[in-house]
Amino acid sequence: MVLLVVVSHHLSPSPCRGLHKRMGCQGLLNFGKNLLRRKVVDWTTEQSKLSRCLNTFDLVALGVGSTLGAGVYILAGAVARENSGPAIVISFLIAALASVLAGLCYGEFGARVPKTGSAYLYSYVTVGELWAFITGWNLILSYVIGTSSVARAWSATFDELTGKHIERFCQEHMTMNAPGVLANYPDIFAVLIIFILTGLLTCGVKESAMVNKIFTCINVLVLCFVMVSGFVKGSVKNWHLTIDDIYNTTNDSHRGNQTQIKLEHGVGGFMPFGFSGVLSGAATCFYAFVGFDCIATTGEEVKNPQKAIPIGIVASLLICFVAYFGVSAALTLMMPYYLLDPNSPLPNAFQYVGWEGANYAVAVGSLCALSTSLLGSMFPMPRVIYAMAEDGLLFKCLATVSKRTKTPAIATVTSGAVAAAMAFLFDLKDLVDLMSIGTLLAYSLVAACVLILRYQPEQPNLAYQMASTTEDPDTNESVSTSESQAGFLPEEEENCSIEGILFPQNSDPSRLSGLVVNISSGIIGLLIVSCCSFTVLGKDLLINGTAWAIVMIAVLVLLCLVVGLIIWRQPESKTKLSFKVPLLPLLPILSIFVNVYLMMQLGKGTWIRFAVWMFLGFIIYFAYGMGHSVEATDSAPPDPEINMDINSDSCK
Repeated sequence: MVLLVVVSHHLSPSPCRGLHKRMGCQGLLNFGKNLLRRKVVDWTTEQSKLSRCLNTFDLVALGVGSTLGAGVYILAGAVARENSGPAIVISFLIAALASVLAGLCYGEFGARVPKTGSAYLYSYVTVGELWAFITGWNLILSYVIGTSSVARAWSATFDELTGKHIERFCQEHMTMNAPGVLANYPDIFAVLIIFILTGLLTCGVKESAMVNKIFTCINVLVLCFVMVSGFVKGSVKNWHLTIDDIYNTTNDSHRGNQTQIKLEHGVGGFMPFGFSGVLSGAATCFYAFVGFDCIATTGEEVKNPQKAIPIGIVASLLICFVAYFGVSAALTLMMPYYLLDPNSPLPNAFQYVGWEGANYAVAVGSLCALSTSLLGSMFPMPRVIYAMAEDGLLFKCLATVSKRTKTPAIATVTSGAVAAAMAFLFDLKDLVDLMSIGTLLAYSLVAACVLILRYQPEQPNLAYQMASTTEDPDTNESVSTSESQAGFLPEEEENCSIEGILFPQNSDPSRLSGLVVNISSGIIGLLIVSCCSFTVLGKDLLINGTAWAIVMIAVLVLLCLVVGLIIWRQPESKTKLSFKVPLLPLLPILSIFVNVYLMMQLGKGTWIRFAVWMFLGFIIYFAYGMGHSVEATDSAPPDPEINMDINSDSCK
């Protein structure tokens, strides 16, 4: 995947090479250029149609609300009981570090291109139109499924609190007899919730942000109450349980079989399932941090986006980590990990310590968490659709902006209606994994783009040249126009040799160093995909200690290190930005590795559904988007008669 990204970046549209090529080859070349054309953005002169009224606190609340959903009330108990035990706090730490890798890459692009569109826009201005459409199309799918599934979860939670009256009524009067295709009954309440929030989003971004802040603050206060309660009523002894403690307190069918108890509940202690259990729990916990990318869609609606977006992303991830860490620690301190209820751990834990009344606070917090998570899924969805429609890749009517509220009204209503229809008819359990593909693909592309761009001799378009801060130039980073052009266009021939690659003479990026990074990034992408695929498919061989399998993994890792070292030796761009990813190229490469590894763990059925979704998307793109693209209009080819002129400047 990263190799295709590199190729698309390197083969961007360029003037024609000669006049003697046949028309068929020229047409194929033009077709390829159209797929790889990049968006040119000058955010300093273009007036935004959206309302620029959000501040940094609004973005932090949006990121926390979207990320810190109902999973914090359920996920911690399930992972602690089945994967990690008390060491779930380490699982969340590892997952948070992996998420921060992607968050930092989003932060740099937020500083580079403060426009609406998130990973879709970042891909468009960097690696071309086709990859941008793939990214945006999958983000839409992720947000639609996320909205529908969270709405059904909200409905189910509310119904549970009220005695399941809604479920009984619907099953009695509105049953749908289509097992495996449709849900057991249409969820009218979920549809009502989506319509209410759709109306809120169309009223204005400031009103939506205010509601989100209220619910997020309530959710955080409830979680603080849970953490304090756990530290007050908990005991450190629950982190040092022995196998005898588990054997004596387990009253299941395997009580007489100590070996079976070890398999199901571990061996006690802080890491009852070993470090492999901690890593398995971390892979599950990683998805608990998904959602911060909604901040990146607010580029045209936030004041000072170049600073607010990076701060909002990093701060929201930090707050979410503290919340997950604290709640999981409180749970495992209040009661033994193997007694936790994986479906409702907090009510179970409070009942265990004799604080049943605290369940009312947990119920309020879970509903608020579901509300902010639902709003966090619905908020970015119309903005990605709006950005794609504004660029001509989707139907232009979806780019309509309300003059009164300055929101993408048509895109908001349309996306809300689609999500409501899915929540009404489908159970969505089999489609939830599709959310992961869209999100992880976007994370990988953004990391790859950061890795490529930081080593290029010239920025791909005006957006990157104009996105530097307005502060006084730093003498160590800022360069004059003439000096930078000298670095971009070296007067003498560059030495393309091993010595020239490993020990470049220029302190600024050159055409050669940029090409080296492009090729190296493609190679390292192939190595990462190969390593992750073999690790997942050959898991049993590695666990059994098969020598050739271990040697193959070691060779792939060693090659990754060598290629990474070559990238590290190349000079970085000195463009001054308000935020940059540190420790290049290590952090983007690690981010790509984590994302690809998680993608490889998805099932065959998920990949088949992904292929069907992409087939539908390609029909729309090639039938409509490719011909209506704004970039196609802006970069329309010259008149054929002019092209045939031997003296034409464009063909020299």
